[in-house]
Amino acid sequence: MWRASVITIFPELFPGPLGASLAGKAQGKGLWALDAVDLRDFAPDRHRTVDDTPAGGGPGMVMKPDVIAHAIDAVASDARPRLLMSARGAPLTQARAEQLAFGAGVVIVCGRFEGVDERVIEGRHLEELSIGDYVLSGGELAAMVLIDACVRLIPGVMGKEESAAEESFAQHLLEYPHYTKPQVWEGRAIPEVLLSGDHGKVAAWRRAEAERLTRARRPNLWAAYLAEVADKATEG
Repeated sequence: MWRASVITIFPELFPGPLGASLAGKAQGKGLWALDAVDLRDFAPDRHRTVDDTPAGGGPGMVMKPDVIAHAIDAVASDARPRLLMSARGAPLTQARAEQLAFGAGVVIVCGRFEGVDERVIEGRHLEELSIGDYVLSGGELAAMVLIDACVRLIPGVMGKEESAAEESFAQHLLEYPHYTKPQVWEGRAIPEVLLSGDHGKVAAWRRAEAERLTRARRPNLWAAYLAEVADKATEG
């Protein structure tokens, strides 16, 4: 079973949205499990202190390395990746989510305050991941995003296996536009090709639209897509 262990000072925030929709149903079926671990349970003092003033001065507080290490050691006795949700981390990508989804699960440390003592990041080999170039109040929401991105890829969670293969980023392309009934809405009609019944033409239109959107909105993905196409042509 794929298991996510989340180390946080706010365990009551979980499962949150992970308890609903696809993730919630999959959890109920036993396809994955979630442990929300209260970091304060590993503090050595009666005040359950998890932070202290920053060395060298400055504003805010820093999360203590000994407390975090104690929690990680208690929770992560297996080989699951140890992650720290951090604004300075590497961007979370679909490819990384797939790698994590097809493993045994994840151990996630949710930072708070000014951040986490660098020594525990190094000492416990924490991989820093970010969900975007902005700062959140803590890592809990980011952890939920990461878990959701992984859980939906676990076999049996989504209704159709081909759904994941056609989503945005699956082939370095953004997803093509979708339409449904009514055929005409506020004067806007469904493109005729989608009503033609010609599966070949539909597939070609969807690929062309995916390429158009990617080229216009995500030049970096478009460049990666062109490079992949070139590599395949060379191999051929």
